Amino acid sequence: MTKTAPVHVIGGGLAGSEAAWQIARAGVPVIVHEMRPDRGTDAHQTDRLAELVCSNSFRSDDAEYNAVGVLHEEMRRCDSLILRCGDSHRVPAGAALAVDREGFAEAVSEALYAHPLVTVERGEIAGLPPADWDNVIVATGPLTSPALSEAILALTGEQSLAFFDAIAPIVHKDSIDFSKAWFQSRYDKGDGADYINCPLDRDQYAAFLAALGDGEKTEFKEWEQDTPYFEGCLPIEVMAERGPETLRYGPMKPVGLTNPHRDEKPYAVVQLRQDNALGTLYNMVGFQTKLKYGAQKDVFRMIPGLEAAEFARLGGIHRNTFLNSPRLLDSSLRLRADERLRFAGQVTGVEGYVESAAIGLLAGRLAAAERLATDFMPPPETTALGALLRHITGGAAAETFQPMNINFGLFPPPESERRIKGRDRKRWLAARALDDMDRWLGRAAAAE
Repeated sequence: MTKTAPVHVIGGGLAGSEAAWQIARAGVPVIVHEMRPDRGTDAHQTDRLAELVCSNSFRSDDAEYNAVGVLHEEMRRCDSLILRCGDSHRVPAGAALAVDREGFAEAVSEALYAHPLVTVERGEIAGLPPADWDNVIVATGPLTSPALSEAILALTGEQSLAFFDAIAPIVHKDSIDFSKAWFQSRYDKGDGADYINCPLDRDQYAAFLAALGDGEKTEFKEWEQDTPYFEGCLPIEVMAERGPETLRYGPMKPVGLTNPHRDEKPYAVVQLRQDNALGTLYNMVGFQTKLKYGAQKDVFRMIPGLEAAEFARLGGIHRNTFLNSPRLLDSSLRLRADERLRFAGQVTGVEGYVESAAIGLLAGRLAAAERLATDFMPPPETTALGALLRHITGGAAAETFQPMNINFGLFPPPESERRIKGRDRKRWLAARALDDMDRWLGRAAAAE
């Protein structure tokens, strides 16, 4: 019996880990190439697979009214390793799915190392993969090594797009002053007490904005000067530059919260979300920053309740890169210039942990089907998985392509005779997506 040749997955992040899992569960051997710890990055701190480098939140888990919640549920039905480990290492976060980042990464790593068809090899793939690797998934994410990035650019003749992504600080819970802060979820969602809230009055908010503007920032290199930020992950000080009320209508909005220490509504609120299963670490929600470390401590300790805050990790900033996928990739996520290379994850121009893993899931299934010489019918565009795939492989205009989170705007609208609006429309789109996902999975199972 001829031995099945392995699929090679370059990158052991969320997308690469999910791709490897899907390949192995299809009965195809897979080799995961992860450059850490031989070569580190500006954002990673460990050598674990699927390490989370920014937030610990997979965002909303509402599969009835929220598109990312629908994506969660579709991936669960596809036996996603990322969602399985996320669910098993969940921490309180209201209606969101947030995880203990260390437990989560350890669980993903253990699952892949334990699978008999998965091999993990450490070391950088410097440049294009060897010519005899005929089925490759490049899932190197936004922190693709320079050598591989340059090789891909030389192959495609394209200029990669790039943007900055910022990391939020993490605070030790026992350093927070609860005579000023309190536990409450906005509008008492989830368990009603999933976030720590630090209130500011009008004068405190004004002083905070002034200090934020004056704080010493990270200086960009010359080649980074014109690199745009991704709108969904703006540094806190960049948001503040857009106007004094921007933060109060964004991450510091006070609505849905009641300060038990004072008989008045807060003018602005900083929320912190649990970051580990022990509940000892909390991250500052929406507080991605390019402030230098010393300035971060000075400015963030101006927030009531955080005057004596001890930081387990300070914020940071790094440059992310992604392909112009509508122009460079075909409908199967293969590079048009070299069809043995398939791309997955954030490097394809999706934004967010779950979206990256979702494209890894699809890339893994596509690669496995190719290796087994079986037909693969992509999920319908009415599903979250199908909508994402369609968007990055031709649904978006190449001339204006930018990173995109999953949202109901990517789903085909209801038939013209159906005039559904507001929450009813979201619920209808979500229900249709999950029904169509079940039918797609049923057809796939029958074909297998």
